[in-house]
Amino acid sequence: MTEEFGLFIGGAWTVPPNARRFETINPATRESVGSFVSGTADDVGRAIAAAEKAFPDWKATPAPKRGDLLLEAAHRLKERKSEVGRLVTREMGKVIAEGLGDVQESIDFIEYMAGEGRRLFGETVPSELRSKFCLTVRQPKGVVACITPWNFPTAIPNWKIAAALISGNTIVFKPASNTARCAVEVVRIYEEAGVPPGVLNLVTGSGGVVGNALVADPRVRTISFTGGVETGRDVYVRGAQGLKMVHLELGGKNPVILMEDADLGLALDGVLFGAFGTSGQRCTATSRLIVHEAVYDEFLDRLTARLDQFTVGDPLDPKTGMGPVASADQERKILEYIAVGKQEARLRYGGAKLTGGAYDRGFFIQPTIFETKHGTRISKEEIFGPVLSVIRVGSYDEAVRVANDVDFGLSSSIYTRDVNRAFRAMDDLEAGITYINAPTIGAEVQLPFGGVKNTGNGGREAGSVAIEEFTEIKTVFVDFSSRLQKAQIEEDGGE
Repeated sequence: MTEEFGLFIGGAWTVPPNARRFETINPATRESVGSFVSGTADDVGRAIAAAEKAFPDWKATPAPKRGDLLLEAAHRLKERKSEVGRLVTREMGKVIAEGLGDVQESIDFIEYMAGEGRRLFGETVPSELRSKFCLTVRQPKGVVACITPWNFPTAIPNWKIAAALISGNTIVFKPASNTARCAVEVVRIYEEAGVPPGVLNLVTGSGGVVGNALVADPRVRTISFTGGVETGRDVYVRGAQGLKMVHLELGGKNPVILMEDADLGLALDGVLFGAFGTSGQRCTATSRLIVHEAVYDEFLDRLTARLDQFTVGDPLDPKTGMGPVASADQERKILEYIAVGKQEARLRYGGAKLTGGAYDRGFFIQPTIFETKHGTRISKEEIFGPVLSVIRVGSYDEAVRVANDVDFGLSSSIYTRDVNRAFRAMDDLEAGITYINAPTIGAEVQLPFGGVKNTGNGGREAGSVAIEEFTEIKTVFVDFSSRLQKAQIEEDGGE
């Protein structure tokens, strides 16, 4: 029997009368993982009201005490890492090592944000006047909406939730529908850690209903959204109408540049992981391989030979290299792009849905490589699947031009032994993240994460800057001169 779950509002798990339900499924087996409430606009309204009611007390809680709660949540998640990691794999489909990594990233970031409870830095600056003190402090924004995707079903929610909580905000959390079970587990961890009623609320359901209600409600002051470009643009425009702070993390079309002097063995490991880790379903996945002509043939031969030994199958088996894609919709979209690729490029490897035996139960696609010219659809549009476009170039300058000539700018990489060229690439590549001699994936929680162009709207998650989207700067002047002083006005002048 499928386990049923409710909404978490005001510190209690509830099921509204006559609630409609939806199920999530294991993409490797199509077995049901759980049944969840399809939240309504009324449910969102109740969650926002609970968050608004809880805000004054949570704001007044000293930030180090909020940090203690985060540390307790991280401790509880550590104790259940294996269990939650398996849940990530069962519901989302990434291989078990990556499912456990998803949870570890959550732990790391929650611990990191707990430390911000003893920082949350403002600044002090000198005044132009005597006996006057000038400083800034950070204050929470209020009720925030955290809207998250399915590809990192514990890590990305915790990026947002932990940063929002340590800053003193209260939250309404709307997860992706096809990883709702993981979202329940994220909320349970904070509930068990002692989050006060109303500080963190969960409303499951569709973006068209739950997401739209969150964006439209004037009581929500900040929206933190990770997802697709078109949806993100719509959230941005509608949020701006309410003068809300809207933070967007959107798509990528991430290049690895492979120069003629690269360590090909190192690059081979990196490209395999970057392109086919998480079945290519990372916003930082390597979707373009830009290869110098001097090593093009050798490297592609070695890459396809390695894929012959690459196992696609049960993601819970530690020996599996790649699991299924996350859903039937994902499978359909990726196969449509593969069909486009077959019309405009040369298929070098893969290019089909895997069938037969256990494959028929899930959404399995072969790792796929196309040799293409720059400018084709598959070389410029985000596919979000295990599809790699390989492009031949004749020089570093051409490689950089190709790398930059897309609408996105999230992650980038170059493999080279030339230190001067590496430092040039750090400056030349139009991306929020650049790796030297490493793949386009592998961000660490203590550093900012985000990109340029259509990848977002300028903000960053993770690192010490994670609190910026969730805090307001207040400027404070303390005049202890016991007389009226006038900045910018000469004392012997007049008004």
